[in-house]
Amino acid sequence: MLKTEELQLVSEWDKTFLQSEKVDHQKVTFINRYGITLAADLYKPKNTSGKYPAIAVSGPFGAVKEQCSGLYAQTMAEKGYLTIAFDPSFTGESGGNPRFMASPDINTEDFMAAVDFLSVREDVDPDKIGIIGICGWGGMALNAAALDTRIKATVASTMYDMTRVNANGYFDSENSEEARYAKKQSLNTLRTEEYRKGEYSRGGGCVPLPVTKDAPFFVKDYSEYYKGRCYHKRSLNSNDGWNSIGCMSFMNQPILKYSNEIRSAVLVVHGEKAHSYYFGKDAYENMIKDSKYTSNKELLTIPGAVHTDLYDNLDVIPFDKIQKFFEENGVG
Repeated sequence: MLKTEELQLVSEWDKTFLQSEKVDHQKVTFINRYGITLAADLYKPKNTSGKYPAIAVSGPFGAVKEQCSGLYAQTMAEKGYLTIAFDPSFTGESGGNPRFMASPDINTEDFMAAVDFLSVREDVDPDKIGIIGICGWGGMALNAAALDTRIKATVASTMYDMTRVNANGYFDSENSEEARYAKKQSLNTLRTEEYRKGEYSRGGGCVPLPVTKDAPFFVKDYSEYYKGRCYHKRSLNSNDGWNSIGCMSFMNQPILKYSNEIRSAVLVVHGEKAHSYYFGKDAYENMIKDSKYTSNKELLTIPGAVHTDLYDNLDVIPFDKIQKFFEENGVG
């Protein structure tokens, strides 16, 4: 019998964006197949009824639903969708212990559990469900789309491939067996030390402001979002980050292995000037390589946009295009 854990959910509005007067909002919970209870914000248009097309949103990796996934969810609800923005397992208001861990399997399951939840709601059309994954959750969204045939359309926005960056480092600068071995040695030495002590250390979130002038632009870009304009007390990136060993399983579990078998529609949205553009571009190219299902796949490059422009810049995020994409592919 599936049984949800009773979570301690904040009742007041504590988002990093303004509350819309066009949608109703409530907190909800649902359970994944590992028995972890997930917390979500549910948004739907005011003064309407019937069965809605629905969208589940999560990301970025290390963020919480009070940050940009909630902004995406609320904005799409303004456009007529029932949406949820959820905290992944082990983070935010969601359950799961120990805290601040990540898993390519469990985090893909989180998206699929969101589809479970939406599919059985009386106010959702189960044949019109899509997902949006932001940043590291863009890759997780593609993995979910490759596995879950109930998902009719997927948007990956400013995506990371978390398996690639963990295995190869940024810009593939550590892409060698020797570099990976050294990284594994270090992490496993730390595992032994922390098991002996009985507690996990934290890897550190974004660099505190002000960021030094010689830091790479993307480091400054992240800090201005997470430590500055959209700081949130429950966000890992805004505070002390993941557990130091929390992401090590991504190193040898490539989540995009079967992306070219995705039959449903996929839109990859990325900024031209984003440091992460190569993740989105390569993911799209690998998705259509040797695939029979290319006609409903699209890479949308936003001229001049950097990585976090697609987090919260309403002048840059192509919400009208995203709406049209969902409508044209059975979610509308």
